[in-house]
Amino acid sequence: MQAVRSLFIPKWSSDVRLEGKTAIITGANVGIGKETAKDLAGRGAQVILACRDMVKGEQAVCDIMREVEGAKVVARQLDLADTKSICQFAENIYNTEKTLHYLINNAGVAMCPYETTVDGYEMQFGVNHLGHFFLTFLLLDLLKHSAPSRVINLSSVAHNMGKIQFDDLSGENNYYPVKAYAQSKLANVLFTRELAKRTEALGVMAYSVDPGTVNTEITRHLRRPLVGILKMFSSLLKTPAEGAYTTIYCTVTPENQLLTGGYYKDCASAESSRAGQDDGTALKLWAVSCQLLGICWI
Repeated sequence: MQAVRSLFIPKWSSDVRLEGKTAIITGANVGIGKETAKDLAGRGAQVILACRDMVKGEQAVCDIMREVEGAKVVARQLDLADTKSICQFAENIYNTEKTLHYLINNAGVAMCPYETTVDGYEMQFGVNHLGHFFLTFLLLDLLKHSAPSRVINLSSVAHNMGKIQFDDLSGENNYYPVKAYAQSKLANVLFTRELAKRTEALGVMAYSVDPGTVNTEITRHLRRPLVGILKMFSSLLKTPAEGAYTTIYCTVTPENQLLTGGYYKDCASAESSRAGQDDGTALKLWAVSCQLLGICWI
């Protein structure tokens, strides 16, 4: 079985050090985010775990400090389903940090029943896209000040099934959990593409990442038949540490070996869906996102 796994899950490693660098990772108390935090801390970076649940966040800090000697990690409260919480988090960062080199937008909700964020957005679009869009907007000045810096947005292979439903972003008319998830993951790819155009000259690069099919808590809303199928093939799923490889790859690989705005999977450049390469849709999504959030981001 190990031989079969190795065909699907290529190994990757790098000895790049990150002393003097600061990273923020959303949703870093579990899964891919926690493994990413542990790896970057092991490279000497200061890592801020942006977590909705501070009990789990503090536990993750304890776990990482126990496993990584001299780790510089802290947990900060961030609820991406609440724009007020996002503002408070950003204010806290500006009050405590002089630099920010890596913003890793890792947190996400997947295939949940219909619900809305505090501000009334459909939960998956609101958290996975709008929450990270707004967070990046608020932290951009610090990223520019710290340039060269990077924004890494976690997408998914599910973006291939996505379509931006501009006439029903609230999902009120026709909500399907998988469809809404795919839309939010396509939005991650399109946001990355448009962000890269606007920030490359400022020294801020942007990459979207497909971590692969990973055995994490994000699948907790799946219904019984799909859960059974996943369990059947669980030995072929990536571990959270393996799922973090491509995020780490986009963090430590020299800039001249990466394409800003690009889509990455299995520690290599990949091609996103045709919808993910639609510059017109990316621009429209940017404008609509600004309108929904009540911000001006030119």
